[in-house]
Amino acid sequence: MDDRDRFLQAFRSLDRADFLEGPVKSMADEDHPLPIGYGQTISQPSLVLLMTRLLDPRPDDKVLEIGTGSGFQAALLAQLAGTVHTIERIPQLSAAASARLERLGCRNVVCHVGDGSDGLPGEAPFDRIMVTAAAARMPDALLDQLAPGGRMILPVGQRWLQDLRIVDKTPDGRVYERNYESVVFVEFVGRYGFG
Repeated sequence: MDDRDRFLQAFRSLDRADFLEGPVKSMADEDHPLPIGYGQTISQPSLVLLMTRLLDPRPDDKVLEIGTGSGFQAALLAQLAGTVHTIERIPQLSAAASARLERLGCRNVVCHVGDGSDGLPGEAPFDRIMVTAAAARMPDALLDQLAPGGRMILPVGQRWLQDLRIVDKTPDGRVYERNYESVVFVEFVGRYGFG
């Protein structure tokens, strides 16, 4: 199975409705963001798949996700990586996502409540870092926690429009960034947010 098939198979094994509550549950198959409460959203499925492909997690990778939300992205990463650490600043969302992930059998996901601005220094380095909230500038703390040879995907830019950025760190520690396409995400809260 090639990588494209691996990502698609993992993605198709998930039902987005399992990550939604209330009236929006019936809209799970629609390809646009949906509200999950507390001013947060679950991204459109096509963007979740795209970001996962760009991140390119491998079976032995240790992954950090900033912004657990409903747990949908973490559940996808769990099928493709070795261990997933996911941080959510809203305790209620984290608790609900943790229960969902456990119910779905995602035993390699560890949920944390906290400010994603700081990453998880105690668990670093990470082979892959996925940021699912818009940053006003590149988060230095996360760059520091990215392992040599690692990759980070994140939206960076203005409050209403960002560039989806691919950040690669070479084995000798040099950092290369490139923009992939324009996106719109809920804003990063903390040091790298829009203040």
